Amino acid sequence: MGSANVRSQAIQAIAAAKHTLNRVNFKEIHLKDLFGDNVFNVEVQRQRLPKNVFKALQKTIRQGATLDPAIADNVATAMKDWAMEKGATHFTHLFQPMTGLTAEKHDSFLVPTADGKAITEFSGKELVRGEPDASSFPSGGIRATFEARGYTAWDPTSPAFIHEGPNGATLVIPTAFLSWTGEALDKKTPLLRSMEVLSTQALRVLRLFGNTEAHKVFTTVGPEQEYFLIDKNFYYARPDLINAGRTLFGARPPKGQELEDQYFGSIPERVLACMAEVEAELFKLAVPVKTRHNEVAPSQYEIAPIFEDSNLATDHQMLTMEMLRRIADKYGLACLLHEKPFAGINGSGKHNNWSMSTDTGENLLNPGDTPHDNAQFLVFCVAVIRAVARYPELLRVSVSGAANDHRLGANEAPPAIISIFLGDQLQDVMDQLEQGSPKSTKQGGFMEIGVSVLPKLPRDPGDRNRTSPFAFTGNKFEFRAVGASQSIAGPNTVLNTIVAESLDYVATYLEKAVASGKDLHKAIQDLLPGILKESKKVIFNGDNYSEEWHKEAERRGLPNLRNTVDALPVILRKDSIDLFTKYKVYSERELQSRYTILCEHYVKTVNIEGQLTAMMARTMILPAALRYQGEVAATVNATKAAGVDNSAQSELLKSLTSTITAFQAATATLEKALHHHAAGDVFAHAKYARDSILIAMNEVRGLGDKLEMIVADDLWPLPTYREMLFIK
Repeated sequence: MGSANVRSQAIQAIAAAKHTLNRVNFKEIHLKDLFGDNVFNVEVQRQRLPKNVFKALQKTIRQGATLDPAIADNVATAMKDWAMEKGATHFTHLFQPMTGLTAEKHDSFLVPTADGKAITEFSGKELVRGEPDASSFPSGGIRATFEARGYTAWDPTSPAFIHEGPNGATLVIPTAFLSWTGEALDKKTPLLRSMEVLSTQALRVLRLFGNTEAHKVFTTVGPEQEYFLIDKNFYYARPDLINAGRTLFGARPPKGQELEDQYFGSIPERVLACMAEVEAELFKLAVPVKTRHNEVAPSQYEIAPIFEDSNLATDHQMLTMEMLRRIADKYGLACLLHEKPFAGINGSGKHNNWSMSTDTGENLLNPGDTPHDNAQFLVFCVAVIRAVARYPELLRVSVSGAANDHRLGANEAPPAIISIFLGDQLQDVMDQLEQGSPKSTKQGGFMEIGVSVLPKLPRDPGDRNRTSPFAFTGNKFEFRAVGASQSIAGPNTVLNTIVAESLDYVATYLEKAVASGKDLHKAIQDLLPGILKESKKVIFNGDNYSEEWHKEAERRGLPNLRNTVDALPVILRKDSIDLFTKYKVYSERELQSRYTILCEHYVKTVNIEGQLTAMMARTMILPAALRYQGEVAATVNATKAAGVDNSAQSELLKSLTSTITAFQAATATLEKALHHHAAGDVFAHAKYARDSILIAMNEVRGLGDKLEMIVADDLWPLPTYREMLFIK
């Protein structure tokens, strides 16, 4: 069967498909009853655990107290009984290795007895610790192939939950993942460390303001997830989407997003049904998803949750991505989480809305109605500004990756230059603060719409800036540079650590000043203006896409790490090592391992895409182009024999032939680049992948896309953008 027939059959299959859309009935179960139904949450713990065990566990979860091993057996027994009532037959330790995905190994509750029967058991030891193979996950040299031992450690701050499968259920226990030698091999452990460090430093500041009630400060996150949904018949006909997550070929369609008719548009029925089931399953797992809508690009959508503490939000974000992929398949759809699955239209990010809150519920980045006289808010806000100004390169490297390189700086994403947007109100307050003591706060007032039946709408005191990488949006900062497929653990680990360093700096100064007899507010007025003068170079409230800003940023001395390879060396710089080791978020060995892992991942990603590009060029695009060339040549010869003017057909043949020749030459260059091995360390290989393989791939793609616009449609083997993005 010809590949063009596969493409046409995909379209026919989509047209003829009948999908069951009414899979969730919200009339039968109320949302509030569904929420958390499959979670071993506080209420379930209260009902099933002895009172002293429940209190001890809650003290660990809420205040970070050391977990008493003596309670583990009680918790494990209660957890097992609850899970088996939910249909569970197995348990698993869920962890987040350096693949950026989740991993799990399932064990049965069943234990054979001497009389040939069986009982079910789940001990505290099994709850607290598991032992997966550490050498089979990326370790950056921490674990060699013959050194296999690694451990998973129960994270009681993230509740266990039930995963419902087609045949039985599984008790899922969120865990950290450690090497036998003690180093973190995952993304969760450094995140938890960074949260503790920030809490310690933030509490020092709060104590200066007389707050003795708060015992812990949490960083909170609400990550907005963008994604594409296309029919899986198209997905299966695209080797690049299956193996690379993005299209390596594809000419821009006649209609893309230029009419601006996709954003917040009507959601297609099949997509809406899929979204509803995703939300229902996430509600069961207590994931507080709140918003769904069409995004800017055709076939692009977004799901966004309410804020949670960073650790839980990270776990829930991983569940959200997994649920999107799993449920989409039930509706004949493929979920694409790559940052740039389609060239020329919006890619997908994961906007990381970040703030700090106490265990008593106070948002430390809430300015109130009069931020100019809210000294506590100003201290915390200025500390964040200082952190971003001092460590912009660390924030940049936290979102690096071959996939996100295709997105950063494009029309929907912030540039690689890290800057802060404050908005009119806060900028005015900071300007006053820099000059001394702020005296007033701009107010938004009300908008006069001019229609009597419409209410007066309160106007926010500042606009938003969707081009800024790091924007203040009312009571939080939105880190917009995180990629759609990335775990939010890494960016939040960096953000927590650099802000903790700033709070440490502020607290140390203020504590010394107060100890010497100075009034706290006078000490604040002495400290903050100097910080702002040093940090204001990173503040920019204009258009981050403009060429003028790039020139201005260079004049200000802001770093512009345009791609992953430029960014990776930052990890091993002395100031980076000093920062992370001082606060024990990463050891030097852990930093070295992550540098190696990220370099290797970049090389492997580009190499896979290069191999795919060459394979598709040779076996799919070139044969189609040659067949069409044969048809055109036959037509030219036939018209010549008939004695009619065939100059137009001859020009077509010449253009087609020259493009095919260039395409073959570019493919040969790519293959040569793929077979060449760069000399040097892993970073040298990453530089070679960027400077040779990626450039050669882009040349092949450009010519392949040109052929798509020339070759007869019935011969073209790949589903096109105009089909994948618009046939639903």
